[in-house]
Amino acid sequence: MKLLFLIADGMGDWPVKELGGKTPLEAAHTPHMDQLAKSCVAGLIRTVPTGMAPGSDVANMSLVGFDPAKYHTGRGPIEAAAQGLTLDPNDLVWRLNLVSVTSPDETGTMLDYSSGHIGTAQSTPLIEDLQSQLGDDDFEFIPGIQYRHLLVHKGGANQPEAELAIRPPHDITDQAMDQDITAYAQSPRMKALFDAAAKRLGRPDNGTKANAIWPWGQGRPLILPDFADTYGMKGAVISAVDLVKGLGRASGMEVIDIPGATGLLDTNYQGKVDAALDFLSSGGDYVYLHVEAPDECGHSGIVADKVKAIDQFDEHIVGPLIEALAGEDVAFMITCDHFTPLIERTHTTDPVPFLISHPSCTMHGLPAFSEANAAGTGVMVEHGHEALKYTLEVLS
Repeated sequence: MKLLFLIADGMGDWPVKELGGKTPLEAAHTPHMDQLAKSCVAGLIRTVPTGMAPGSDVANMSLVGFDPAKYHTGRGPIEAAAQGLTLDPNDLVWRLNLVSVTSPDETGTMLDYSSGHIGTAQSTPLIEDLQSQLGDDDFEFIPGIQYRHLLVHKGGANQPEAELAIRPPHDITDQAMDQDITAYAQSPRMKALFDAAAKRLGRPDNGTKANAIWPWGQGRPLILPDFADTYGMKGAVISAVDLVKGLGRASGMEVIDIPGATGLLDTNYQGKVDAALDFLSSGGDYVYLHVEAPDECGHSGIVADKVKAIDQFDEHIVGPLIEALAGEDVAFMITCDHFTPLIERTHTTDPVPFLISHPSCTMHGLPAFSEANAAGTGVMVEHGHEALKYTLEVLS
């Protein structure tokens, strides 16, 4: 049997007034997921352990099959794993966003955690310039993708900077930054770096919206168990975002890069489907296929865009895979990593809906796949890192 985990990042939501009290998932046109829901095993998964922040890093680590309470060290280390960086165990790795702010000081407001979804071609020269001008024996700026980059503080895991409490920038859109600037200031080195970077980005020849850096999610390098040894399957991850790639690479799975995978509504859906099919046909057992667009649209707060993102996930990912694999011994697990409610514009800890589809899965017959219908089955996978194990048990 082959197994596909299809993840629509941030798809879960709360009822929306503009949608007549429906959630975006309920309002979206999802005939393929709804068809699978008619005979399935469905319920909810608590992907975020009690006391941990509901980030995509924590939630996806759970769904990949590893306990964040045991293995999670920070967002930055996961993305460093995606790049295959060689790090010392005492290095401190920060996720670094290029952001747009009203003013890069304690009076400022966070305008955009993504600098207008800056493209990689525009962001890489900015990071390279920061490294050239500000990098030294302690700090190294490392280019990533779009607005997502890294800052490595060599030997910093044993320094006070490891304890700085900086909020994720996507959690504070249109909010004051004073508490975060105060936190940076607890480290004279970090505050000096923040200020110097804002000065470099403020030069007239910067034609982008990025006018500040935002280091956050710091931690020691990530170490995960081997996926194949743990679950007895040859696995692959397919995603546009480094955190999912990092989870795959750190656990020894194949990481498949898709040209044109953007993490947005215009991502290369067909490329992801083709890559999944190629991997399964060449001896692979398990694919973790991740689509970022619903989450990005949740952060934007634009109702129509989030509905469209879910429409496209169903039309361009779920539907083509069902069609291509018809008649084969294949099971589907469809879920999301966390809720990204439009009204909140950030993540919440709500347990997420899931369905498992295979000819042997007939426990539940739902009229459609939705948060409420999944909750109505009464099934709860209380520990998210056991969701893969639970799926395998259902299918055994």
